[in-house]
Amino acid sequence: MIALPGGRFLMGADDQYPEEGPAHLVTVDGFRIDAHPVTNRQFSAFVAATGHVTVAEITPTADQYPNAAAPLLFAGSLVFTPTKGPVRLDDPFQWWRWVKGANWRHPEGPGSSLLGREDHPVVHIAHADAAAYAAWAGKRLPTEAEWEYAARGGQEGQTYAWGSVFRPGGKAMANTWEGKFPHKRSSRWPRTSPVGSFPPNGFGLFDMIGNVWEWTDDWYQPRHEKGPCCVADNPRGPAAGTLDPAAPIMQKVLKGGSFLCAPDYCRRYRPAARHAESIDSATSHIGFRCVADLA
Repeated sequence: MIALPGGRFLMGADDQYPEEGPAHLVTVDGFRIDAHPVTNRQFSAFVAATGHVTVAEITPTADQYPNAAAPLLFAGSLVFTPTKGPVRLDDPFQWWRWVKGANWRHPEGPGSSLLGREDHPVVHIAHADAAAYAAWAGKRLPTEAEWEYAARGGQEGQTYAWGSVFRPGGKAMANTWEGKFPHKRSSRWPRTSPVGSFPPNGFGLFDMIGNVWEWTDDWYQPRHEKGPCCVADNPRGPAAGTLDPAAPIMQKVLKGGSFLCAPDYCRRYRPAARHAESIDSATSHIGFRCVADLA
């Protein structure tokens, strides 16, 4: 873990997606944060020690999901599946499939494995799975403010974690989508990459941007709260989750973007970017890292 002293920063953005605003000053206390997302190797050790069964490995019931079609009530997860050619980008179900048997051990479903991906970020992790790992490790999940402060790496007023230019000198700074989304990817890795494959930010943290979305512990709200006069001190989201009528499961905040973020589809490869995710969701591009209070 890397110790950060805490400080004041401008959280959010007013010139990108609406949910990122309003930009507002925030202070956070010092904390420690994992240098990279939790890997398959690390999560395997946790499961071996505790016997933890992830949400994606548990068969859902009709009581839990009364509106779900019966044939879809099986243990599985959402897997990104490239399309055969260009498609309209307003229908994500064209490239997401609900795959039986897909979970952290089998990222693309039965027949796939972690062989050669031991040091990639673990995926198919629901919020409860991330929280369970954090508790076992004597840590916790970050607040959204802590996560964004860490991702900015001491950069003030910059769009990206490394500066104002997405690809400085043509160099890729994070594992994001290269090519035409969602059918043509020209990256070295078809999906996730080993942690630490790209340069660290100013705080020495790897993969804060791209690779996998990361859970925070804040309940999602569609806009940041901004006090009438004062700098927010160690802010959190609402005290309790609120239901989106289109998403009947409580949602928490994801940060950082993933290998699927593309200039022509999802420009959320920025510290200010945020995304609402149902706490039971476990997909092939969601992982996490942990934080801990300074001793």
